[in-house]
Amino acid sequence: MNVTIVDYKSGNISSVINSFKEVAKDKVNIKVTSDLNKIKSSDKVVLPGQGSFKSCIDGLNSISGLIDTLSEFALNNKKPLLGICVGLQMFADIGYEEVETKGLGWISGKVSKIDNQNGKYKLPHIGWNQINIVKESKIFKNIENNTHMYFVHSYEFVPNDKTVTAATTDYSSNIVCAVEKENIFGTQFHPEKSDKAGLAIISNFISI
Repeated sequence: MNVTIVDYKSGNISSVINSFKEVAKDKVNIKVTSDLNKIKSSDKVVLPGQGSFKSCIDGLNSISGLIDTLSEFALNNKKPLLGICVGLQMFADIGYEEVETKGLGWISGKVSKIDNQNGKYKLPHIGWNQINIVKESKIFKNIENNTHMYFVHSYEFVPNDKTVTAATTDYSSNIVCAVEKENIFGTQFHPEKSDKAGLAIISNFISI
């Protein structure tokens, strides 16, 4: 089985690569590439994302045909895809970080700044927070509710259809921190930085 981590120069993805390789051992082939043919022939794809919504979308757009290839992979071929942090946020129709930016439009919704209640909550939200699992999701198999995961973000994904929400976290308000829509999965937290529970989520995704 081939799992491809999409490398489109969005920040440092070494921890994502290392954690997937640690979980995969020698059983699964982990590739890191932006080569369209390699992505197309993959069994699963991981879309990481660090930095701003706009910089990540710009990064995808800078590689000719990449967005079309990813959309075909996820929407037409219905193969499993996992978005991490801004990788999840880009599923939205639109994002409002820096400037209004068109997203991938895979899961209808928007990405807006977390309401910090006039400074009561620090932004970015950095650190460990409990997650509340709200629906049975393939990536949460054998993960206990209220497990702590590691977050770094100032913006949140607000889906129009609440049934895609797999987990929330409480920070200023109820923030969507994981989604599942058919074969499309996403986490706002960083599983690659979330210790054993994060590795278990990566293992669950590889096992789908």
